[in-house]
Amino acid sequence: MAMEVFQTETHYIFVRKERSLWWNRYSSEFQLKCGWDLSSVDDIECIGVTHGIVGTIALQGVLDPHLIVIKEVVPVGVLYAPHLVYKIRSIAVLGPDGADTVLLGCSKHTTSQTVKVAPAGGTAAPEGHPSPAKGRLFESSALVNKTWGAVKSAGSTIRNTTEKAAAIATSQVKSTVSLVVKTDPVRIEKRVLDELHKIFDETDSFYYSPNCDITNNLQRRGAPPDDRFYWNRPMLAELLRVVGEQQGGADAAQDWVVPIIQGFVQVEQCVIGNECFTLALVSRRSRNRAGTRYKRRGVDEHGNCANYVETEQVLSLRQHQISFTQVRGSVPVYWSQPGYKYRPPPRLDRDEPETQAAFERHFDGELQIYQSICIINLVEQSGKEKIIGDAYANHVLKYNSDRLIYVTFDFHEYCRGMRFENVSSLIESLAPEAGAMGFHWRDTNGPICNQKGVFRVNCMDCLDRTNVVQTAIGKAVLESQLVKLGLAMPYSQLPDALKAPFMVLWANNGDVISRQYAGTNALKGDYTRTGERKISGIMKDGMNSANR
Repeated sequence: MAMEVFQTETHYIFVRKERSLWWNRYSSEFQLKCGWDLSSVDDIECIGVTHGIVGTIALQGVLDPHLIVIKEVVPVGVLYAPHLVYKIRSIAVLGPDGADTVLLGCSKHTTSQTVKVAPAGGTAAPEGHPSPAKGRLFESSALVNKTWGAVKSAGSTIRNTTEKAAAIATSQVKSTVSLVVKTDPVRIEKRVLDELHKIFDETDSFYYSPNCDITNNLQRRGAPPDDRFYWNRPMLAELLRVVGEQQGGADAAQDWVVPIIQGFVQVEQCVIGNECFTLALVSRRSRNRAGTRYKRRGVDEHGNCANYVETEQVLSLRQHQISFTQVRGSVPVYWSQPGYKYRPPPRLDRDEPETQAAFERHFDGELQIYQSICIINLVEQSGKEKIIGDAYANHVLKYNSDRLIYVTFDFHEYCRGMRFENVSSLIESLAPEAGAMGFHWRDTNGPICNQKGVFRVNCMDCLDRTNVVQTAIGKAVLESQLVKLGLAMPYSQLPDALKAPFMVLWANNGDVISRQYAGTNALKGDYTRTGERKISGIMKDGMNSANR
């Protein structure tokens, strides 16, 4: 449900039902009030409506506090019935000097009217059409059109990195532009806000549901939002604190707080015989150790891995919902690929004891969430990649857990000559593990069974080879789920009616995750999309690889 947004000389005011949320545009403080408290303001201006609050961003010494709100959204579909998921199409940024873009119009007021709020119990009436008191933030086209090389690299970092956006902007942008800020603060403010718009308006990467938490998979439904995938959690810290204190707990925050994920969501309508159902895919990209390939590799001191993504495949048939979850993530050791060569050789960055400590922190956390893990390591067992594969195996042995299974599959060796169908031998060997793992199944009465483990798939980038293998695992599990639901015969292949929507889901997922991490669509995407490897696909891969 959209909220009305008002502005005064000192505040932005969000009105929902019988309550209002006030944000001080200068001090960045939040305050909750009853809706009728608007009567204490002589003249306020309705500037439109918003679908929700993303959070605040402030860069000390660089950018005054600004509030990011959702301007436009696109419905994606129902992931967990009956809740609709939306993709963010664009945002608006509210700052001390006004909104940087016009919000969508309010059905009760026009954006150019000043609204006189009558005393409680009275009726509000518009008063003329005065010129807006604050206006647009940036009027000078000269400033907009100038090239500003001094912050080019910093802007790129903000655009591509989502690891606690405000903190990153503070540490990386401030050091780059501290001298420029003293002479032209308007220019740096313009640049930062432009980058925020690029993050949200141009990437098709951010999703939310107004009344359903999509940071958790179906099996974790009802748990607190998953901090790994709660992308805007750091930006909402102050609002969560105020709402919790004034309304008596975190549960009350749902009226004002929208947990947003970065990743991918798509829902496809499917038909088999007389049965209509939906097949959906949702990928949640971790906000920890986020960033682009070559910049972010391996593990950090807290056990967070680069390009960590949880992908859930959801089938919904009448009152039944079935989901299967996989994860991907960089090899959890300290490693990097320095230099500017094409595919620079990887290297190990720290000694074995220090690496083992971070390795254990990573898998301790993973096992607490997923119970057991089957690692599928797709890196080459010879050549440049061997050093990473050997280190992975060594630390698995030292970890020595009976809840950890380690599988190696040299993808390039087995699938040499574009024979990607040879992945089927890996899938067949994993059948006992997949059977023991199971999947989550629930109906209107609650859970029927739970998934007891997870496949953790990786290659070097956790993109292209990983996409092919995760798609193959998803297909095998879906075939077994269809048998359980009575939609297919035992040991049968995926029905023809499902092949196209299934492949579209996984191919689109691979492309979006790849763009977020590497800047291009996924390689080998033609095989994921069609089941065939073609010369045109190889040529596109060459272009994408060069662009990366």
